[in-house]
Amino acid sequence: MLRVREPAEIAYSQPQDLALVRRFVRTEAHRLGLSPARADLLTIAVSELATNTLQHTGGGGRVRVWELDGRVECEVIDGGKPREFGRAMPDAREPRGRGLAIVERVCDGVTVSDADDGTHVRLTMIR
Repeated sequence: MLRVREPAEIAYSQPQDLALVRRFVRTEAHRLGLSPARADLLTIAVSELATNTLQHTGGGGRVRVWELDGRVECEVIDGGKPREFGRAMPDAREPRGRGLAIVERVCDGVTVSDADDGTHVRLTMIR
């Protein structure tokens, strides 16, 4: 049976909001049944994406978290251009560029879509 819960949502627009976003994601992930270690991995991924939003777009964004048939789904929505996933991990000597590669490696699924309300990066964690 397909089970879907309404998404919980938080908005962010400045660096000071990142701690609230991380706490929100961790709390929701626990509430929806992720183990503490997997909730932390999702929190790391969302923190990376939200930080990128603040560094590379003109505005803030939103984070949504919900349950879908035994999985925890999370979307980071912002006004930036769609991100390119599927990259190799940059060399350790490179000063930047690891964030999206890390997001892909800690989540069970990552998809990107462009919609009227912005770019949606959807992260999936299997319980």
